[in-house]
Amino acid sequence: MTATVRGYTYAQVAKMIDHSLLRPELTLAEVGEGCRVAGAYDVASVCCRPADVPFVTGLLSGGSVAVGTVVGFPHGANTTAVKAFEARRAREDGATEFDMVLNIGWLRSGELARVQEDVAAVVEAAEGGIVKVILENAYLTDEQKVAACKTVEAAGAHYVKTSTGFAPSGATLPDLRLMATSVSPNVKVKAAHGVRTLDALLDVMDTGATRCGATATAAILDDFRERDRS
Repeated sequence: MTATVRGYTYAQVAKMIDHSLLRPELTLAEVGEGCRVAGAYDVASVCCRPADVPFVTGLLSGGSVAVGTVVGFPHGANTTAVKAFEARRAREDGATEFDMVLNIGWLRSGELARVQEDVAAVVEAAEGGIVKVILENAYLTDEQKVAACKTVEAAGAHYVKTSTGFAPSGATLPDLRLMATSVSPNVKVKAAHGVRTLDALLDVMDTGATRCGATATAAILDDFRERDRS
């Protein structure tokens, strides 16, 4: 019988996690150690800095952990052409998942058509890769969050995501529920920023979210194994 915690198996919990290696000061040795952790715990992906994609791809090659990176990160204010180039180059370097930041200023200005075009360009450049669009909810009203979700879906992206991890606040359960009800079943929800414990991650899973960015991966999954043994 497969052990569970709060009704979730280890595999379900581990495959929720995109192990985040995005801090600007990380050395290559630290990135390498992060990849080792991701592989040892068999998480969904590593989300790394664009310049690290070739290195991370080499380390994770042949395993079950996907290579992800960021586009237009962390402010979303790059031109659409630059975002598309970033995604295309990362795809060539081995990335298969792309966490892009939408243009927050355009969204808050009501320029939804421009936001949609921006996201659609990255979806096209990703050439079939999974595109997760960061809304940066800390700066948005609920109405803007709903509009962003609908615009992202219309652009053909695969996920809506709460946060970069570099804004004043991150994922909240009310936001995750709002986002889940603002998209069709074709679009999934990713949480990020502030999910540092197993119980917090399980609370995120209870909202229906299917991915979560995390840096405390080892602590979260060690806690699962410890509870499994008790």
